[in-house]
Amino acid sequence: MRIVVSIGGSVLAPGLDPDRVEAHADAIDELTSAGHEVATVVGGGGVARKYIETARGIGATEFDLDTLGIAVTRLNARLLIAAIESSATPEPAASHEDARASLRRGEVAVMGGTVPGHTTDAVAALLAEMVEADLLVYATSVPGVFSADPNETETAERYDRLSAGELVDVIASIETAAGSNAPVDLLAAKIIERSGLRAVVLDGTDPTRITDAVAGDADGTEVRPDG
Repeated sequence: MRIVVSIGGSVLAPGLDPDRVEAHADAIDELTSAGHEVATVVGGGGVARKYIETARGIGATEFDLDTLGIAVTRLNARLLIAAIESSATPEPAASHEDARASLRRGEVAVMGGTVPGHTTDAVAALLAEMVEADLLVYATSVPGVFSADPNETETAERYDRLSAGELVDVIASIETAAGSNAPVDLLAAKIIERSGLRAVVLDGTDPTRITDAVAGDADGTEVRPDG
């Protein structure tokens, strides 16, 4: 299988914990050892948010804030590359084309953000679309897609399965609620829908859930193409 794994920065390296980085690298190595082609997109997490908060306080533009966040995602990507034992790209891919080239060379492709305005959620969906991935895994800090933000609504219910169109509707409703956060953003959901991608959204704080999802035992929300 060709797999794209999106790992949130707060999932990969909370507090820059080396053990957590190594655990995610081990999961990727396990997938490659099983014969899968793997590409990984890494987010910025709490470190990026701290930089953005400081930059906003000194009057930086939204473009500048995005650029700062992208820089942090690439630092996190370098951490992951350093921990991966399989043959991996020597440095974070700067573009989707570079990541695809890494896959074609038989490497684990690793990248962070790309351009201002695109979150790493969208970057991962675009990469999965480009390389025609068999599975897109979002390793987040929540155990799937809920009917509402579970941090804001106690009665929020997790969906075990959604069509791609249903995912778009759910994410759109969450993003319009003030103060709420969706597990993936709306642009990513729309790319998943248009491309007919198969995806899983899960709690990636335990990296074994990623390998379990690839093996067909997903503990999260499965997203299936419409129809």
